[in-house]
Amino acid sequence: MNILKSVVAWIIALCFMVLFFPLTFIIWLMLLPFERERAFVHWSLVYQSVFLTWLLPIWKADIRGREKIIKGTTYVIISNHQSMLDTILINNLRYRYKWISKIENEKVPFIGWYLKMADYISVNRGDEQSKQAMLEKSLNCLRRGTSIMIFPEGTRSKDNEIGFYKRGAFQLAMQANVPILPVLIDGTGGILPKHGLRVGNGYHINIRILDPILPASFVTENPDELAKWVHDSMAAELKSLRAGDQAK
Repeated sequence: MNILKSVVAWIIALCFMVLFFPLTFIIWLMLLPFERERAFVHWSLVYQSVFLTWLLPIWKADIRGREKIIKGTTYVIISNHQSMLDTILINNLRYRYKWISKIENEKVPFIGWYLKMADYISVNRGDEQSKQAMLEKSLNCLRRGTSIMIFPEGTRSKDNEIGFYKRGAFQLAMQANVPILPVLIDGTGGILPKHGLRVGNGYHINIRILDPILPASFVTENPDELAKWVHDSMAAELKSLRAGDQAK
């Protein structure tokens, strides 16, 4: 039965992309000479994600803390990473940002095309020059008032716990003097774990927007130390969230 549900979920997702991609592409092409920031494609992907979150019958998503996001504020938005489904669910924040994605995603049909149309930022994690170019592009976006969305772990967790945070996101926040907006997500790893295509169902997904961390509240001037401090804070919040669910 679970295999059948996996097949149905993948068919829905693929049909969704096939149906919506041509429309997005046509409008992107029409606006290409006029829209430098590619905002239309981003908002198109956001609302497609919202619709897909509602459409897929494999989860129930509980999103809390949207009121903590101050409209018009430029953030470095970070989140822990359990599954490739996280991008769909995090788009439910309904905020303007540029995703930072590993360069391998550009080779995936539809996903890679969307990434390029939205002018999201790619990085080759094994290439220092690529990482430096990513930081420069991201810093320019922040200075223009466009937020950045990044998974500081750099990859999906194997055990649904929060892995080591790399320094890049925190270095960007320090250099641009912008707040960090932490987003906690839990439950997606059980639906579609790393290196798996079999989709689970009946999962409760928790998404929590935590309090923004203002530059004045950075506990250090060292991005590695700030990364560890934020990591530990989010790990404690995740433990608390799971304890609360178990108590219900």
